[in-house]
Amino acid sequence: MKVDFKLFYLFLFLMLLLTSCRTEDTEFTQATNDQNLMPNSLLVNLMQATAMNDGSIDNILDKANCFSIQLPITVLANGTEIILNNEDDLNAVEFIFDTTDDDTDTLEIIFPISIVLSDFTEVEIQNNNELINYASQCNGENEMDSDIECLDFEYPILATVFSSSQEIIETLTLNNDRDLYEFLHNIDENDIINIEFPITVYLFDGTEITLYNLSELKEAIEIYGNDCDEDDDFNFNDDDCNQCTQEELISFLTNCNGWEIDQLERNKNDYDNYYDGYYFNFYEDGTIYVYWSGIEALGTWTVSGSGNNMTVVIDIPQLPYCNNNWTLHEIQTYSGETRVDLRVGNDDRLRYFNFCY
Repeated sequence: MKVDFKLFYLFLFLMLLLTSCRTEDTEFTQATNDQNLMPNSLLVNLMQATAMNDGSIDNILDKANCFSIQLPITVLANGTEIILNNEDDLNAVEFIFDTTDDDTDTLEIIFPISIVLSDFTEVEIQNNNELINYASQCNGENEMDSDIECLDFEYPILATVFSSSQEIIETLTLNNDRDLYEFLHNIDENDIINIEFPITVYLFDGTEITLYNLSELKEAIEIYGNDCDEDDDFNFNDDDCNQCTQEELISFLTNCNGWEIDQLERNKNDYDNYYDGYYFNFYEDGTIYVYWSGIEALGTWTVSGSGNNMTVVIDIPQLPYCNNNWTLHEIQTYSGETRVDLRVGNDDRLRYFNFCY
């Protein structure tokens, strides 16, 4: 019998090639098995909760923790029309609401809008009744919800996927929370998932942590996932100085001259107009120079503490209503105006404003 050696060698080559490919697949699986992301595992659930859409960021608009409103939208805040293009523009609504304390704040949203649920599903909302209906399905104010807000991933994150059912290897780049959440939601039990380390997470206070494997990642989320106030209440005024620093306050006050007072309350009495026409200059050496109607006054100021616990001591002997150990409540900038709001409890308030910025 005559043997066709060409066909024989071709058959042998193909068998060796297939064996080689199968060996590479097996080596990939074994080499990374201890670093695989398993579907429905505790780690995958923790990562999804961290990547989940945080609905509390815009509670000033919707009073709903389980979804956010897709921007841009147009609103009327106390009758003033504002176009909100990004999350920073939410400060404009608060700025208008904070203008006076003795009015009733109103917000009107121009519909239709879209909302983004915790799993990043988008829903179109046609009117305020529909928005209220969705908000009523969220957990209430300050009640436990499923998202983790105390740490965030740094992107991009690279993931390698080997699908044993389709026998393909794919490398994916995850650029944001939505990408990561949907990726984790869609992994199959037949998939072998590797995350490229190191990766970085940021804690609520800005601390940066570098992680080198899945065990460290799981430990970090478990330790820090509930290590902060997630601010799921509807009081938009209770955390205004979370990130305030002495350097920021000093920079605002000393780089602008001619600060004026537009809010002044002592012991529940209003003195808003008491210092009309008075101009205040703050200097880095701790002195204050005040002038009005050809008259001058000198005083001192000091700053201590940080964040919501920053104390500003003002002492101007000729202006007793200004003097107190004030707590910095907020620094606001909007439409060219800057406000520095100082308070003591619920009864005393001193707010300076300037159009320097």
